[in-house]
Amino acid sequence: MKKIIVSLTFIGLLFACKQPESRMPISYSSGTFIKESVQRNKNIVKDEEKLIQDIIKSDSTHHYYQSAVGFWYKYDVAVTTDSLLPKKGDIVKLDFEIYDINNNLIYTKAETTPKVYAVDKQEIMVGLRHAVKLMHKGETVSFIFPSHMAYGYLGDKEKIGTNVPLICKVTLNDIKPE
Repeated sequence: MKKIIVSLTFIGLLFACKQPESRMPISYSSGTFIKESVQRNKNIVKDEEKLIQDIIKSDSTHHYYQSAVGFWYKYDVAVTTDSLLPKKGDIVKLDFEIYDINNNLIYTKAETTPKVYAVDKQEIMVGLRHAVKLMHKGETVSFIFPSHMAYGYLGDKEKIGTNVPLICKVTLNDIKPE
């Protein structure tokens, strides 16, 4: 009898220790969040594009150029005698001011950094990274950046809010080749 009880206990323990089968979690992936986010971003870009085009149309005294990466610019002071443009690794000295799209000053030359920039080797606003490579020494250029080329959906966490297109007035003072 004792052997039967021990055997039954042993068999019971074997069945009790068996791991239950895990079930796969129920999840639904409709993609609506991503689709809504993409549509929201497209609407922001479209609205900013219209705003920028209105600014360009209202300024009949300057010719604006569109860059290959999606911003616009005009020459305040153009230099046509120099052909040297900054390239990756060059050290440039620059001054710049940042304005909102209504031309209200946000950051003065004294407040902006960097004043010395290693092209494509330092962190700087995306639009400015591309803009500097279009300038000659001695030029002053006003760039209009849509928010995705400026500080995007985060802003700069100080004076520039989310999704704010900006105007940067940049003077390239010097270029030191790498």
